Amino acid sequence: MWWIYALLSAFFAALTAIFAKIGIKGVDTDLATAIRTAVILVIAWGLAIFRGATGGMGSLTKINWIFLVLSGCATGLSWICYFKALQMGKVSQVAPVDKLSVAIAIILAVIFLKEPLTIKQAAGAALIIGGSIVLIF
Repeated sequence: MWWIYALLSAFFAALTAIFAKIGIKGVDTDLATAIRTAVILVIAWGLAIFRGATGGMGSLTKINWIFLVLSGCATGLSWICYFKALQMGKVSQVAPVDKLSVAIAIILAVIFLKEPLTIKQAAGAALIIGGSIVLIF
């Protein structure tokens, strides 16, 4: 079942690139990121409230808060860089290179989370890295 959500995530990420490229024409990318973030904020909190998930906020630990805030900071910085790259480059180049994050996540998961690295994962990461290099140069 996880892979259905992963495929939907990929689909919506692809739409994000197309919609963003059209939407940022002639717009400061920081302003565009702020608008995008406001929309996501409303949707995410609306969904959390609708599903009753906000009741769990009291059980969050200090570690939960620290790493969720760090994740939010990383997301924001990623979006700022992504929008700037989209404004300067082609979606067909920027979006695939942005997915280099998959290979980087695999490497970081092995280093910091001590996740095992399988041959299949290593090969997939190597292909993503190779494809990104091809698209950059």
